[in-house]
Amino acid sequence: MATATLNFSLARAVAERLVIDHVGQRGDGVARVNGATRYVPYTLPGETVDAAALAASDRMQLVAIRTPSPQRIHPLCAHFGVCGGCAIQHWQPDAYHAWKRQLVIDTLVRAGIDVEVTDMIDAHGAGRRRVTLHARRAPNGSFPVGFAAPNSHAVIAIYACPILDPALEGAFETARALAALLKPVAKPLDIQMTAADNGLDVDVRGSGPLPPKIVTALSRLAEQYKLARLTRHGELVLMRAPPVVTMGAATVSLPPGSFLQATVAGEETLATLAAAHCGKAKRIVDLFCGVGPFALRLAAKARVAAFDSDPGAIASLQKAVASAHGLKPITAEARDLFRRPLVPQELRDVDAVVFDPPRQGAEAQSKQLAASKVPVIIAVSCNVTTFARDARILIDGGYKIETVTPVDQFRHTPHVELVGKFVRPR
Repeated sequence: MATATLNFSLARAVAERLVIDHVGQRGDGVARVNGATRYVPYTLPGETVDAAALAASDRMQLVAIRTPSPQRIHPLCAHFGVCGGCAIQHWQPDAYHAWKRQLVIDTLVRAGIDVEVTDMIDAHGAGRRRVTLHARRAPNGSFPVGFAAPNSHAVIAIYACPILDPALEGAFETARALAALLKPVAKPLDIQMTAADNGLDVDVRGSGPLPPKIVTALSRLAEQYKLARLTRHGELVLMRAPPVVTMGAATVSLPPGSFLQATVAGEETLATLAAAHCGKAKRIVDLFCGVGPFALRLAAKARVAAFDSDPGAIASLQKAVASAHGLKPITAEARDLFRRPLVPQELRDVDAVVFDPPRQGAEAQSKQLAASKVPVIIAVSCNVTTFARDARILIDGGYKIETVTPVDQFRHTPHVELVGKFVRPR
């Protein structure tokens, strides 16, 4: 395939001929040169390439592909190689999924964890329902809107993204209108958009304090583009209707800036796996519950106690519970599980625990779970390294890890979700 189709910016430095050994954890091709390691983005195992060194870095800039891999395919996006959003669009899907699964296996092996890792589940679905666009003043006075270039703060102007859910249609046009109105100068705007069931939920960050006339103009803009809600740093500017999403049998009103799984299919897949691992459990604790993607589904068959450090998320979950029908009782409590993890005595009568922490994992909570007698623990994670650390804690506490399932909702990136099942031997 021609190098030009990847939009590489040719390096001016002297290029070095390299043979790519494998693809590393960040999605870059890895080459060995006289005992040193070189990382070359957008390359595949077995390829011979020309690459140039970047200043003070072991990362290289791809100049040309001399011998392409038979597994190389054309990227689906014209911006690939210029936009920094995707690391891998050039690899055949089967090989890409095998590589992503192997990342999980290798990390677990390094932690001394021997467990079956199932085949990867593709949960891209319709695409990502959340996106953060950037706007920055360019030297020519324009305000490009899009994503950051690889390893740079420069903003690449983008007008469409093929990995986004169609429900985000209009996101780029709306973001350009916001940038034109707010005219970022000192630092870029971050324009966070979520596709709710009833329209776009938009939060603008980086604008600084706004004079009343700009707030009024923002309100008109929100009406013009039929946004469900427009906030600035979480503060309400205008709400045409509370943005809502469906979770199981419930409808959840989203707090500003709330966390959601990246794709609808990803959320449903993770929740389905968690519910299956819980089996016939009648009393379940959902830790780091957010707005309730697990709790609201688990409650179809079990009583659920849900905990999260975000009071806004807990309030939304409580409101959803109050209006839902056909669910078992759900209690929801705001609690900082990093500083005040649930202790074994609080878990005494629990049949199963599900925990889905942020990327930093749940070390403190895992230590308390390891000391408990909970029969089944389901760990959900978006970071294989912290998953392995927390899994090691549970295993050292006497739990047996039965299975790990990798889930790919961040297609074209090295990021992977995991669901692991742990049981306390009787």
